[in-house]
Amino acid sequence: MGFQAGQVFINLPVNQLQASIDFFTALGFEFNPHYTDENATCMIINGNTYAMLLTREYFQTFVTKTIVDASSQAEVIIAISASSRAEVDELVNKALAAGGKPYNDPVDHGFMYNWSFQDVDGHLWEVMYMAENG
Repeated sequence: MGFQAGQVFINLPVNQLQASIDFFTALGFEFNPHYTDENATCMIINGNTYAMLLTREYFQTFVTKTIVDASSQAEVIIAISASSRAEVDELVNKALAAGGKPYNDPVDHGFMYNWSFQDVDGHLWEVMYMAENG
């Protein structure tokens, strides 16, 4: 068996840290206060997956490349699984109500159902449910 990471940290630049915290709090996500300051926060996706939301200025200290403008350019789609189709709809509807923007319409493949939204910075999030017997 090849390499398997113990934890995954997705680092995303954000325009206004508090606005991003407020947005994801409205979706039901929690944050680790030990890794939160005026430059960054650690959003808990699950026990092994985290999104580090970093101010653009702080993010720039880690890279020499130009940071993309996620409102008009795409670099990544963060896909997260839900436990049911209803949970997919619930999370995306919360995102839209909290100031997110629609991205793709819901897609039903029978064995898999997904729907996407853009967060307040334009990052793409896909919420999907896949039947176990796919």
